[in-house]
Amino acid sequence: MHERGMPQALKIGLLTHSVNPRGGVVHTLELAQALHRAGHEVTVMAPAMAGQRMFRPVHCRLQLLPVDQASPGMAGMVNSRIEAFKRHLSTLLAHEQFDVLHAQDPIGANALADLQEQSLIDGFVRTVHHLDNFDDARLMAWQQRGYLAAQQVLCVSQLWRDVLRRAHGIDAALVHNGVDCTRYTRQRDTTDAQLARRLGLRGGRDAPVFLSIGGIEERKNTLRILQAFLALRSDHAQAQLVIAGGASLLDHDAYTREFQTLAAAHGLQAGPGRELVLTGPLADAEMPALFRAADALVMPSLREGFGLVVLEALASGTPVVVSRMAPFTEYLGDADCCWADPQDAASIAQAMRSALAPAWRQALAQTPAVCRRFGWPASAARHADLYRAHAALSRHAAAL
Repeated sequence: MHERGMPQALKIGLLTHSVNPRGGVVHTLELAQALHRAGHEVTVMAPAMAGQRMFRPVHCRLQLLPVDQASPGMAGMVNSRIEAFKRHLSTLLAHEQFDVLHAQDPIGANALADLQEQSLIDGFVRTVHHLDNFDDARLMAWQQRGYLAAQQVLCVSQLWRDVLRRAHGIDAALVHNGVDCTRYTRQRDTTDAQLARRLGLRGGRDAPVFLSIGGIEERKNTLRILQAFLALRSDHAQAQLVIAGGASLLDHDAYTREFQTLAAAHGLQAGPGRELVLTGPLADAEMPALFRAADALVMPSLREGFGLVVLEALASGTPVVVSRMAPFTEYLGDADCCWADPQDAASIAQAMRSALAPAWRQALAQTPAVCRRFGWPASAARHADLYRAHAALSRHAAAL
């Protein structure tokens, strides 16, 4: 029972493309939790291969959709996940109704677009985090259809709002990401020492640890991060570069080979306690400790939707190196980060040196204002308002 004047709770379906700890999936789970805490009925849906589980606990209803282990090629994999969503939702919608179905990526969006064409749903919401450039025309077509068919499009940065407006005349709504400042803090616990020992992390003035999140990817600019790290080792010979994550549905093999070739050419070895520490995906519970273990987060991305991990690092008291370009320039100022030219390894190296200055740690002794500005409860409230407008529009369209 809701008090008079209180907004009605919504039944919300959130679709995300995988169970791996990618930015869009993290966004989905954080949003789901905030909406759930606000009293809404939330269901998260994600494709999963046999034996896979969501990378972190989910505090609302979670439905994992079975997909084949070996779909041929990237387009085959995408198509199999679209079909998995369609099968699942066709059955689910026969006995359940949602106020809103919200896709966070082209996979879920294309499934919803098909259901919309079949008149099984009256419309859907799509968040565009960023757009990719695919060689495969089918992937590009799916990506575009996913937002063109949506009744409501959301973006997490002004950058991508502008891109969609210029290219397609779409008036997307802005919905910010958030950071959980109760989870990402400067307060150390037993996990910190255990993680540092397992990964062989040294840290500190003589052996600084530089952290990159997201695996080895061209979009993350990992090759230039490595080039910058090599330059920095001329005056920080004991420095370590930690590259965490990397679970992705996309194919980054060729770029990874370039990275490995460059590292080998300079005699860098990878492993716990080595110059390069490639962790792969870590347990979600270890991520706050990983940020605290780093002397700086290095994120000179060439293309980014928002950069969730920047706020998580800052909330953990860790200085950040980021590209001087949108979307970072939309929410960060000179007092928040060390800027770098993402096209210039020397600029990245200089920003990494600057991040080691004691003044940065002193400035981050308290939670930065930028982290306090971006909370998931506020983001969830903004989403709920947009959902209500979408639901009202869908009801009106259905009545015509």
